[in-house]
Amino acid sequence: MGASMTMQKGTNVPVAAQAVRVEMGWRTAPGTPDVDASALLLLGSGKVRNDGDFVFYNQPSHSSGAVRHEGKRTAGGAATDTLAVDLARVEPAIDRVVLAASADGGTFGRVSGLYVRVLDAVNGAELARFDSADATVETAFILGELYRRQGAWKFRAVGQGYSSGLEGLATDFGISVDEPQQAPPAPQPHQPHRAPATPPPPSYPQPQQPTLAAPMAPPMAPPVPPAPPAPPAPQPVRLTKVTLTKEAPSVSLTKQGGTSGAMRVNLNWEVRKQFKGWGSKLGRAVANHSDLDLDLCALYELTDGRKGVVQALGNAFGALHQPPFIHLDGDDRTGAVATGENLTINLDHKAQLRRVLIFVTIYEGARSFADLHATVTLQPQHGAPIDFSLDECTVPSTVCALALITNTGNDLTVQREARYLVPQRGVSPQRTIDHAYGWGMNWTPGRK
Repeated sequence: MGASMTMQKGTNVPVAAQAVRVEMGWRTAPGTPDVDASALLLLGSGKVRNDGDFVFYNQPSHSSGAVRHEGKRTAGGAATDTLAVDLARVEPAIDRVVLAASADGGTFGRVSGLYVRVLDAVNGAELARFDSADATVETAFILGELYRRQGAWKFRAVGQGYSSGLEGLATDFGISVDEPQQAPPAPQPHQPHRAPATPPPPSYPQPQQPTLAAPMAPPMAPPVPPAPPAPPAPQPVRLTKVTLTKEAPSVSLTKQGGTSGAMRVNLNWEVRKQFKGWGSKLGRAVANHSDLDLDLCALYELTDGRKGVVQALGNAFGALHQPPFIHLDGDDRTGAVATGENLTINLDHKAQLRRVLIFVTIYEGARSFADLHATVTLQPQHGAPIDFSLDECTVPSTVCALALITNTGNDLTVQREARYLVPQRGVSPQRTIDHAYGWGMNWTPGRK
């Protein structure tokens, strides 16, 4: 099917590719609600098997690996949210994959240019496109579905709306949703929240501060149970999330109930393939994006006055269970969604953290952040995920302040910074960010 054609509602086309990318797009403008892509894997009955068959921003990967939420990109007045679907890995019991969009902060009547495209994941060729033009009061929309017919896959343009949002759509297909509709009768210290699937990374010893390390309990021999305990009841899916913007740049983790456990910070990026304006400085900025190496880092200040940095340079990976209670995962050069760059903060020790500045530097492969689209997600173990995108970079910046986490003693807040800084000649990115935020540390050259 040609790229210029758009399908009519209810029509279908064959999908010959083994793996596809499903791109939902819309035009961004002031007052436009935020749009989120999601997928439901359904049986022939038209229902999910369980809550794991729902793939969206809070549950980004299906256990089979067949469907993955890849995240949002914004550029030049247009936004996209993408799902990757590996049709060869969809389990035989699954009859179809419903492709939906939900609007956060308004109705689809206020979203212009909404469409869904199915692209061949290998060569990027457009296999199908459906433009939705008749939305009014809906807050969730089924744009299309991938379904099996006689051993082959097809795509159908659906265009069916719901005025009850993502919750109504998910519930309709058999998902149990846990949303805080009314205040509970009594405050409970531990609300049921979905913990991140990734276990916290191991801590690294810091010999210079042995006295503050948490003592390890000696291993105990497990008693032989008379009978295996019943598995815990599955926790309902939580749809809550917080997107930080220029207009609303900060959120209180204390009010969100997200001030304990491990908080995972993920930086994810994509290099825009078409390079515009090679004549300009910015056009030349991304020279060889296949070798692009971004480093996620954190400046920290503890309540006892100690300061430092967690970064791959100099192997300063930090530690999770002793100061600085921040640990950086291994270095990733791809920006792939499943991994990206990850850092974990131990909020069980928040009383010892005064402030943490999350930032990113370009180690090699580009002269600035131009042509990069990056998304930052902070996922507290107990609480809604917090995400935001970086604006388009228009200065020759090699270091960007992402988020500032501040502990005032009675409140723990996350503030979106999204601030591109331009180092002066001969000044390192780290020293540049230190100066901008008044950290006051001494810096020496490092390697990784």
